[in-house]
Amino acid sequence: MSLIEKLGPIRARHEELASLMSAGTLSGEAYTKLATEYAELSPVVEAINAYTGALEEQEGLQSLLTDPDMKDMARADLERLDDLIPALESEIKRALLPKDKADSRNAILEIRAGTGGDEAALFAADLFAMYRGYAARRGWRLEVLEASESDLGGYREIICEVNGRDVFARLKYESGVHRVQRVPITEAGGRIHTSAATVAVLPEAEDVDIQINDGDLRVDTYRAQGSGGQHVNKTESAVRITHLPTGLAVAMQEEKSQHKNRDKAMKILRAKLYEMEWTRRMTARSADRKLQVGSGDRSERIRTYNFPQGRVTDHRINLTLYKITDILSGESLDEVIDPLVTEDQAEALAALS
Repeated sequence: MSLIEKLGPIRARHEELASLMSAGTLSGEAYTKLATEYAELSPVVEAINAYTGALEEQEGLQSLLTDPDMKDMARADLERLDDLIPALESEIKRALLPKDKADSRNAILEIRAGTGGDEAALFAADLFAMYRGYAARRGWRLEVLEASESDLGGYREIICEVNGRDVFARLKYESGVHRVQRVPITEAGGRIHTSAATVAVLPEAEDVDIQINDGDLRVDTYRAQGSGGQHVNKTESAVRITHLPTGLAVAMQEEKSQHKNRDKAMKILRAKLYEMEWTRRMTARSADRKLQVGSGDRSERIRTYNFPQGRVTDHRINLTLYKITDILSGESLDEVIDPLVTEDQAEALAALS
């Protein structure tokens, strides 16, 4: 089926939605569902109209090439359309790519110190600060669910919930091993060390996505522990939930309330179960793609932050930017993520052709 043949049903559906919404017979959830679909199709239809309009204009101009008085103007306009039409065609193809419903989701962000001891924990704190700054710039809300601090003020582990528009669509490219090269504050000899932290970004699951039977859960309660084994409180407020069929376990002790800890643990458990299914689908979809920049493989070294040279290199697309301070503040993180999005779309388009 040609591109033009694919466009007709899209425009027809857009017109049908407009008619249904204007009829005044729908309300509540049904109307909202149609309005959401209409809003998603509107930019696609605008691009389709521009594309078909450009093709019609091109056809009309070609008929003027035989007119001695009009041919020079026609040639100039045809040259403009020669650039415009392929650009509009690419825009439409991107809009027609299969949509991943997880892209619109909120996300659970997990950062864990890897190799490098105290320096790795400090680097994990730097990454957390980067995502916190990035979330603030995009108008997202970031809430810490659980954190385990190191003695020097870093994080052995920190888990956050990030809420906002298209959170997972942007952050999913951050999953993997992040490496840092710098002189640690604990290094007296001034030698450069290499440390690492692992980032995992999970699409937040909704209750309708993941059905968890109570019989599949084992819930253990215990006293919350602080640093050095000190009791944070004297009641069994900490919770560990184990999903028996998969063996997945989530522990939570951040809150003083056992109920709140259980709610947070269940939110993370649902996200992890949803991620297992999402990863399976993405792997199947991406089986023939080479880079899989959005695959979210946590074992893959995706990025290096080199402080002596002031550079950040993303190894998936061989992108190097000499603005490490701006990136780690979150201000320029889009300059890394945007090319990853573009590359991912290019791979998907190539797979469709």
